[in-house]
Amino acid sequence: MTRIVVTGATGNVGTAVLRRLAAEPDVQVVGIARRLPDVHTPPYGDAVWHAVDVGAADAVDQLAAVFRGADAVIHLAWALQPTHDIPAQYRTNVVGTANVLAAVARVEVPQVVVASSVGAYRGVDVEGKRRRVDESFPAEGIPTATYAIHKAENERVMDEFAAAYPSVVVTRMRPGLVFQRHAAAELRGLFLGPVVPMRIVRWIRWSVLPLPYAFVFQAVHADDLADAFWRTVDRRAGGAFNIAASPVLTPPHIARVLGMRGAVRIPLRLLRGIVTLTWRLRLQPTDAGWIDIAASVPVMSTERARTELGWEARHSATDALGELVAGFADGTNVPGSGPLRG
Repeated sequence: MTRIVVTGATGNVGTAVLRRLAAEPDVQVVGIARRLPDVHTPPYGDAVWHAVDVGAADAVDQLAAVFRGADAVIHLAWALQPTHDIPAQYRTNVVGTANVLAAVARVEVPQVVVASSVGAYRGVDVEGKRRRVDESFPAEGIPTATYAIHKAENERVMDEFAAAYPSVVVTRMRPGLVFQRHAAAELRGLFLGPVVPMRIVRWIRWSVLPLPYAFVFQAVHADDLADAFWRTVDRRAGGAFNIAASPVLTPPHIARVLGMRGAVRIPLRLLRGIVTLTWRLRLQPTDAGWIDIAASVPVMSTERARTELGWEARHSATDALGELVAGFADGTNVPGSGPLRG
């Protein structure tokens, strides 16, 4: 019996990982979340649960007690909000990751798999998006985006950890944007806020989508990413893996999925200014760092995942986005999860 502990197990990726692990007959899943879900609703009923705040002062002790005897730890816990309180995000995102790694070392877990991101990579310009990058591309982050800064800092911490504990297999998953239908309501709350209604996608059809030309990025369905997580554990595969589906998303792709008439190019500076103003007025919760991520992340090669993990995306990037859009239209969410943040 393989025992796998998943931190942030109630989040967007965590729910998909639970579904994937439940399909394996000889896997015991232990879920960790700051707030426990309703275990009577899927996909939570097949896991043993522990409430732990990974950023707390005593988190290493609590985590070590849960990790003891585990064959692998999948670390997904992350705080996307509040963007107005960066120290609170840092506490979960960076301190929390350091605590997880310290607990892994203390009880000698054989493998730790950490959710990194395409956002950990150094930013590129529009021309740079024409070349796919592999996992050796510098993971320096985008300096104007808190999310990217924290992901890059965790990459440096994992470098240090891997050097200090060579007996532990350290795996880093670097996906593009992760979409699934069930996360629609929570993603609306995290990125658009309560002012924007879920069914806005029904109202914007037949209009045009104003986006900067540089909005070129990749996405993956949460279930396909979860399958990649399982494959790294099943194969005890270490190192970094880029995970993304085809096609690369561009403004015309996004407009078609939204059912809009097309996309029109607007200056990046204009969109950034609008987002910054509305964020400062607290009309919506997304800061301009996310605009910089969408405009600056490189396009990744997924050759290593295909070759070493035998991984292939079952959903296209447009299908994954389409599922999310359908979830917005229907007001879909995972029942019993509480805040879908981990």
